[in-house]
Amino acid sequence: MTLLICATAAVIATLCWYVKQDETLHIGILCSMYWGASLMWLADAIFEYAELGADYFAPSAEDMLNDSFLGLSVVVLALVVWIAVVLFQDSRGVIRSRLTKK
Repeated sequence: MTLLICATAAVIATLCWYVKQDETLHIGILCSMYWGASLMWLADAIFEYAELGADYFAPSAEDMLNDSFLGLSVVVLALVVWIAVVLFQDSRGVIRSRLTKK
């Protein structure tokens, strides 16, 4: 489930990056984080399949729920990091103008 959730987020972020093409939003950073997480979960799935064999494809409901929470946590954490980067970079100068306005 973690691989599926992260790969779905990566595809959605990549489509947004492709359609928007706005460098001020740094969507490429978000894509990189999601694709990196997807690659990590793919490697985890390969090693877990090598260890468990066919049992890998029959997880319990509890394992699927835990994996779903983990996948959603990774997606939310990447969003938080991306928002922090966008706010810190402040490419459009919105925060800077609000802070200097008196």
